[in-house]
Amino acid sequence: MKLADTGLTERQLKEKASRYMIETYERFDFVADHAKGVYLYDEQDTPYLDFYAGIAVNSVGNCNEAVIRAVQAQAETLMQVFNYPYSVPQALLAEKICTTIGMDKIFYQNTGTEANEAMIKMARKYGVETYGPQKYHIVTAEQSFHGRTFGAMSATGQPDNACQIGFGSMTPGFSYAPYNDLEAFKAACNENTIAIMIEPVQGEGGVHPATPEFMQGLRKFCDENGLLLLLDEVQTGWCRTGSWMSFMNYGIKPDIVSMAKALGGGMPIGAICATEKVAKAFSAGSHGTTFGGHPVCCAAALAAIEEMEEKHLAENAAKMGGYFMDKLRTLPHVKEVRGQGLLIGVEFDTISGVDVKHKCFDKKLLITAIGGHIIRMVPPLIITEADCDKAFSIIKEAVEELSA
Repeated sequence: MKLADTGLTERQLKEKASRYMIETYERFDFVADHAKGVYLYDEQDTPYLDFYAGIAVNSVGNCNEAVIRAVQAQAETLMQVFNYPYSVPQALLAEKICTTIGMDKIFYQNTGTEANEAMIKMARKYGVETYGPQKYHIVTAEQSFHGRTFGAMSATGQPDNACQIGFGSMTPGFSYAPYNDLEAFKAACNENTIAIMIEPVQGEGGVHPATPEFMQGLRKFCDENGLLLLLDEVQTGWCRTGSWMSFMNYGIKPDIVSMAKALGGGMPIGAICATEKVAKAFSAGSHGTTFGGHPVCCAAALAAIEEMEEKHLAENAAKMGGYFMDKLRTLPHVKEVRGQGLLIGVEFDTISGVDVKHKCFDKKLLITAIGGHIIRMVPPLIITEADCDKAFSIIKEAVEELSA
């Protein structure tokens, strides 16, 4: 629905939102009215270069035509069904995902935090059933972010983060260790530890990729000690980092991996994939979902994956990510540019990341900031060098104005 279809003015729409919605977001002061490709447009058709992509969701481009066709066709056939009958989109997508990323089994969810919640539950149930009632401890990384449900936010290694403050005690059974510190992770494990859980690239933690030594060392340590390796690929998955999944960049395979965001091509869907052995921990009644595996969302996801495949978006993410990061390193006041593929963070020495974000918005570029001096960009994976050049020019102009 577009604003023009409602008969409302922009001011009236904003007043309704303010009156009736519980606000937990710092709003950009515009109405996202329609979108296409790498652009969002307001109701006056003003283009905003979208290096947000719905926070790494719209990887195949805003309003991708193949995804739209899949959604329309499925909505006309089967809008929603409970998870007792078989449905065509679920089965076809399950096969596509598992064979594409080399995993055995899948369980559908709706969001990233639900996927991480399911991953935690599966790991703990596997540990308790295999080794005994105390075998449920999980080690995660400091400065990690895994979501906003109680299990996922308890796994999040940011005790001062607003997502944890004011909610009482966190779910027990988690410890935290410094990211990219293999020895610290080993030391954090105890006789009750069943798993290590990390993001291959810490997104909310400042865009820090795992080193090959850390990732491969964790896999080896888990294998030697009967532990599970859990990877949160909600943000890094589905071509974002230059491979189908980020774990493929390291030559390893997890025991369970979570995914969401880009998977649905703009529709809400999450999932976990697991090895055959670990997946057996979930049996009838042990976990469930009403909307997980929604036929329309599964059809959209299948179309999105086919788009990624046909348009070689993993390769484009690697190529454009390298090109863009090289340009960003020439910005004034840059302390470090970090990333993997098109998950990119820029840390400035003294310039505020939030100020850069707002300046860029004024110049019609959408990016995000991670506190302090860091900006983060997760553009659609269809971007070109010309799109990178335009974004770079706007960021450069914003930083120069802020440092004048």
